[in-house]
Amino acid sequence: MTLSMYQASVPVFLRTLAALSAILDKATAHAAQRKIEPSVLLSTRLFPDMFPFVRQVQLTTDFAKGAGARLAGLEVPKFADTEATFDDLKARIAKTTDFLKSLTPAQIDGAEGREITIPIGGQPQQFKGQPYLLHFALPNFFFHATTAYDILRQCGVEIGKRDFLGPIGV
Repeated sequence: MTLSMYQASVPVFLRTLAALSAILDKATAHAAQRKIEPSVLLSTRLFPDMFPFVRQVQLTTDFAKGAGARLAGLEVPKFADTEATFDDLKARIAKTTDFLKSLTPAQIDGAEGREITIPIGGQPQQFKGQPYLLHFALPNFFFHATTAYDILRQCGVEIGKRDFLGPIGV
């Protein structure tokens, strides 16, 4: 059995986004329990030249919705990047999830050779669909999801590998 472009993208994004949303619940509880102002966690960075937690979550959703839309040949949904709370971030993840769930295998399967052009550093970069997904979109998606997880872990939120991976066998 072959792995389709849809199977390699949308379900992968959905699983990690669901896990990230659950991690946000744990971060919210952690902040309340320890009387930490949530904005402290939201603005935390792993290193001064890296994006803060809130931006890591925004970028995770951007790569998911962007890849889904581009592979389906659709306009990428635009979000305002104004999230300032854990609830705002959960809503953003939910919007991304809803968009991804609206995509069908028929829209994405066969996109291996689709021409995809995106701006990187202000310059247009061209990809074919499969290399775009496997060598650009997925690695960036997981980089930002992992960095968001790492920031919360560094802040003492009690999360582990299973939290990052989500439910086993799904």
